[in-house]
Amino acid sequence: MTTFAQRCGIHDEEREQALRRTTRLIDATGLELVRFAWCDMHGMTRGKTLVASAAARAMHEGVGMVSTLMLKDSSDRTAFKVFEPGGAADLPGFEFASNLLLLADPASFRQLPWTPSTGWVCGQPWFQDGRPVELDTRRVLQRALGRLADAGLSMKCGLEIEFHIYRIEDTKAQLDPDQAGWPGPPPAVSMIHPGYSLLMEACYDMAEEPLRIVQHTAQALGLPLLSLEVELGPSQVEAVFEATDALAAADNMVLFRNAVKQALRRAGYHASFMCRPPFPNIMSSGWHLHQSLLDARTGRNVFCREVPADGTTPADAAYTLSATGEHYLAGLLEHARAMAVFCTPTVNGFGRFRPNALAPQSVLWGRDNRGAMLRVIGECGDAATRIENRIGEPAANPYLYMASQIHAGLDGIARRLKAPPATDAPYGSSAAKLPTSLGEALEALRADTVLTAGFGEAFVDYFDRVKQSELSRWEQAEDKDDFQRREYFSRF
Repeated sequence: MTTFAQRCGIHDEEREQALRRTTRLIDATGLELVRFAWCDMHGMTRGKTLVASAAARAMHEGVGMVSTLMLKDSSDRTAFKVFEPGGAADLPGFEFASNLLLLADPASFRQLPWTPSTGWVCGQPWFQDGRPVELDTRRVLQRALGRLADAGLSMKCGLEIEFHIYRIEDTKAQLDPDQAGWPGPPPAVSMIHPGYSLLMEACYDMAEEPLRIVQHTAQALGLPLLSLEVELGPSQVEAVFEATDALAAADNMVLFRNAVKQALRRAGYHASFMCRPPFPNIMSSGWHLHQSLLDARTGRNVFCREVPADGTTPADAAYTLSATGEHYLAGLLEHARAMAVFCTPTVNGFGRFRPNALAPQSVLWGRDNRGAMLRVIGECGDAATRIENRIGEPAANPYLYMASQIHAGLDGIARRLKAPPATDAPYGSSAAKLPTSLGEALEALRADTVLTAGFGEAFVDYFDRVKQSELSRWEQAEDKDDFQRREYFSRF
């Protein structure tokens, strides 16, 4: 009799070997529980916790999950009326909050360092008849990477993640049943360092205790952490990771963000990946995505050029980037406004796009220019030549962020687009401006036929519906600050 994983067509000899190794590890380490996790549209992990003895069978047969988990907006409200006739007409298989099955990858197994006797595996949803759920955001990136592979290319990404850590002073409001809400209030917090002293060693020393928790958590999970830094803003920090292949980088981002929030919470700290926490004097947090394309056969960085192209100056893309690299850069510029909603998907994040704030405002590129949207890094002959996209916020879903880069860049390569000269005035240019609101960003996406085709109209319709639910509640909120405290600071 075949297992559900076999009927889905994913259980081969390699997966069987990984399952056996994971089962042996669970037994040898005496684990009591295994969390079966999945990343939702908002980049948060959800799932079920099984007793250890049930884990192996669950990796064969799947774990049931209610399908409305995929239809939640940022407040956890279901954006589709699944119990009304026609309420899920565009989403066959989701009617009436029907069941999906979560199949975990046994090779993703880790033992969680902050909680005793608990393992963790990452999975993806399937319909009960064995079809993959194509709206799953990890599959969205996998399809985009498939397009790259068809072109003989792969993608490498490095992560720079800014976020805020606060000390929890009081959870009374958060856990008071009389103040429960949907979503509820965050804890009362204080800062771990005063800020406005970029990379000041004394500020790092003040923040060392929670940063040690971040370090130990990341390393215990096998994440390729390179550095931890004190950022400019009060209580703001940054984590930098070694570049890996794109899917691993996205998986690492999901795991890091959710793991450090849990580990810090147990130690009395509140980590927030919200772009602009709801306090008067803060600095916005960004997520800078470093990216390059590799020849899938040789591993060579195809953005790298050995000598400047004839007749070029440092203001020209071809002075440093190969023809492929320039076309990719031009594709990112061409579709910048449409991709913005995948890079900055919250109402809150658009407050970051302001002049002279080490954040972009216009659709421009620059050579090692931190005010430009795209920063080209490297020199001729440098195997680490890459493009840094600076429009991301740390709350972004990494699978969608990276997929948007691929679809935009591939269009630039296919059409052999040319990049304009590099900017030397990122805040004084007449170039097109990035969207200034979630609504404007959603409109830009719907108007972009290339990105809509790349993601698929069904996915764009679905994504737009969920984000419109969030936007509608924001527009109706009488207290905008309270909306952001509950919707983003408490949860993200």
